[in-house]
Amino acid sequence: MAQFRGRTIDPKAAAEIEALLGLRPRRRDLLIEYLHLIQDKYRQISAAHIVALAAAMKLPVVEVFEVASFYHHFQVVWSEAKAPEITVRVCNSIACAMQGATALYEELHRLERAGVHIEQVPCIGRCEQAPAVVVGTNPIPAATVTKVQACLDANQTRIEPQPWISYQDYLDDGGYRLLRDCHGGRHTPESIIAILKQSGLRGLGGAGFPAGMKWEILRKQQSPRLLAVNIDEGEPGTFKDRHYLERDPQRFLEGALIAAWAIEAPAIYIYLRDEYAGCRQILEQELANLKKNPPVALPEIHLRRGAGAYICGEESAMIESIEGKRGMPRLRPPYVAEVGLFGRPTLEHNMETLYWVRDLIEKGPDWFLSQGRNGRKGLRSFSVSGRVRKPGMYQAPAGITVRELIDEYCGGMTPGHEFYAYFPGGASGGILPASLGEIPLDFDTLNTYGCFIGSAAVIVLSTEDSVREAALNAMRFFRDESCGQCTPCRVGTSKAVTLMSRKTWDHNLLEDLARVMADASICGLGQAAPNALRCAMKYFPQEFADDR
Repeated sequence: MAQFRGRTIDPKAAAEIEALLGLRPRRRDLLIEYLHLIQDKYRQISAAHIVALAAAMKLPVVEVFEVASFYHHFQVVWSEAKAPEITVRVCNSIACAMQGATALYEELHRLERAGVHIEQVPCIGRCEQAPAVVVGTNPIPAATVTKVQACLDANQTRIEPQPWISYQDYLDDGGYRLLRDCHGGRHTPESIIAILKQSGLRGLGGAGFPAGMKWEILRKQQSPRLLAVNIDEGEPGTFKDRHYLERDPQRFLEGALIAAWAIEAPAIYIYLRDEYAGCRQILEQELANLKKNPPVALPEIHLRRGAGAYICGEESAMIESIEGKRGMPRLRPPYVAEVGLFGRPTLEHNMETLYWVRDLIEKGPDWFLSQGRNGRKGLRSFSVSGRVRKPGMYQAPAGITVRELIDEYCGGMTPGHEFYAYFPGGASGGILPASLGEIPLDFDTLNTYGCFIGSAAVIVLSTEDSVREAALNAMRFFRDESCGQCTPCRVGTSKAVTLMSRKTWDHNLLEDLARVMADASICGLGQAAPNALRCAMKYFPQEFADDR
């Protein structure tokens, strides 16, 4: 056997790696893509494959190992144990937990059979289908043991996406005419940016930075500039990006191409969360159709696959992951607009922000600004889950209240349930009581209450639910998803889970811990992790009556 930096290279593993990689380039930034090839083929990543891949890519073994072991979806094994034929993933995040996911997992686990592995996983972006289970890549909405067993018995383990608007359908509806006009000189980057600024469009991944200002900043940076699209939609409660991709992917792609034209980017990198296997199939097909018959000269378009790490929703962690590294947030400054992907100035956008570009430019900012309620302007995409009659994704006026959202769009509360509390912005956005259900839902309206709208993921709780348990569920999620880079987040989330799991909460100690996490964590994960905890103690004293 050959040696590679002190490691023995197994000839069989080396041959298998060469067969998987074929003529693909051995570039460092493709490491995660190649780890996916191994995982997909062998359902796990062995030590022998790690050594062989490191040798093939001329990388230190430790670098390949640290990347493979960082991401949840890579099953790194050191023994020769046979990998399960099928993995069944039961979501245990807030919306699914409210619908009995824990009991479902326990029952499925008792019925586990040869070749089938049952595991609990964090949010899979199907909160409106709670409790959600994925068999292989096939999602089971409103899952039951009977449904899961039937799926296994029929060997239905691969997702079959529902029909969507195809490239030709999109062209027939006027698609890419705007992009052609941009390339044909009927618009200038400055005029497009002015429309975006007039419309007030803000980043819709959570941070809410003005989109037009972002494009303007990028145009002032040194060339070449790049575009990175963030579709690592991992916030518990959020599924809007999946909703749009499953129905009209070309609208987002046209927006991305207009953004690339405006900042003169020679390449676009699309980062898609690995849980969205159906969206990946759709994008692969639609990108192929686009490239086969392009409406204009296209920049390079790269579709990159996440590997199960919520932290990669943070823009700099996503860039690290695209570069084939662990998804560790970068210290800033410099900001990604200055030094981003591969060291180049990078325009980073959430997918939905780009989805709106065509409508805003074709219909004009006045159309967008004419929408809204309670003094707010525009439209928002609300992912609504929990105790409502019709959970789902709804386009509604910015500034709508949660009570209006429940009554006008969601068909009211689930029969037998009384509105009690809500997360206005997913697990990190805090929790508010029903008595504060008249606050306009929009950017900046929730800050004074210790909350934020983020990606507009609204999770509705009833009097049958416990805010204490919901806050603990959120904290467990952040503990498990912390990248571990900084002590306040890594240790703080773990310690908070321990303290919150006790029958009696030490409110003073928890508040001290929350303050350190919020003030000293490197990125938004640790800074926002205490929001639900703090809100629970502030707004729901009735649940802590025995603690004092």
